[in-house]
Amino acid sequence: MSDTIMDYIRSLSTRGKTFGAGQNLFNQGDDVESLYLVEGGVVHLVRHQADGNVAVLQRASPGVILAEASVFSSVYHCDAVAVTDVIAMSVPVQSIRRALRSKSDFAEGWAVYLSNQLQQTRKRAEIGSLKTVAARLESWLAWNDGRLPSKGEWKALADDIGVSPEALYRELSKRRNSFVRIRT
Repeated sequence: MSDTIMDYIRSLSTRGKTFGAGQNLFNQGDDVESLYLVEGGVVHLVRHQADGNVAVLQRASPGVILAEASVFSSVYHCDAVAVTDVIAMSVPVQSIRRALRSKSDFAEGWAVYLSNQLQQTRKRAEIGSLKTVAARLESWLAWNDGRLPSKGEWKALADDIGVSPEALYRELSKRRNSFVRIRT
């Protein structure tokens, strides 16, 4: 989303909130009163499966709106869990709805943002459907111009492609000389 749209969303915020790692921002079934713009840290939007597994539906990092699909829902359909310490701006959902009805530039920016989020979700689904670490990494690299993130970001990459950090490190070790690195 453009900086202008994000700045406007920040202007609608009623307050900043902090959450410790492991703390829930909201729970499934809670009334949707606010959306959250993540300013620092990482939040996972999760749904608990009948078999006890947890499905991560969104990985929200700084600059991402958490559970944006809830803008027209009465209750949250998932839990939002802080993976790290998190700073988030709380934005009343009614303010977002009013802006969508009355500000065409905002509505267009919101549509662009949602489209981008849908593309990211489809990319993660495509990568997650692949069976091997090698295939997942190869697909991720194809989506990212063949560029590997800096070493400090490899754990997040492992999380993004749905493998353990150790499995990713083994695969990277096999490919050590074949990467184009943008940062080391």
